[in-house]
Amino acid sequence: MEKLEKTLDEWRAMLDPEQYNVCRLKGTERPFSGKYNGTKTDGVYHCICCNEPLFDSKAKFDSGCGWPSFYEPIDGHAMVEIRDTSHGMIRTEVVCARCDAHLGHVFPDGPPPTGLRYCINSVCLDLVPRVQD
Repeated sequence: MEKLEKTLDEWRAMLDPEQYNVCRLKGTERPFSGKYNGTKTDGVYHCICCNEPLFDSKAKFDSGCGWPSFYEPIDGHAMVEIRDTSHGMIRTEVVCARCDAHLGHVFPDGPPPTGLRYCINSVCLDLVPRVQD
């Protein structure tokens, strides 16, 4: 995978203010406010910054946490896990492997088959609906 690198000014020009805050400054959207939290559309979720495919809608589930949740990424190499000790907590942050966009966090309280819950900010994602034959 070829790494995509841009300056913060280039990212700021490309993204809207909320996308920039979450993806580049490691912010978060308010729970239950994201456009994909309740979405059931069949398709693939891509990184808003670099268009890398991250999650298939088939791995999405309703965790009740207020953010879109997935039990596995499309490809284990699509994201990088980073130890996050901010805000007085110990969590595992997930970032896009191609462009280093902050996506959210992964927790060990998800459903089978993985037992994982990737809790992802909607503003970091672009859902590309699957074409129906």
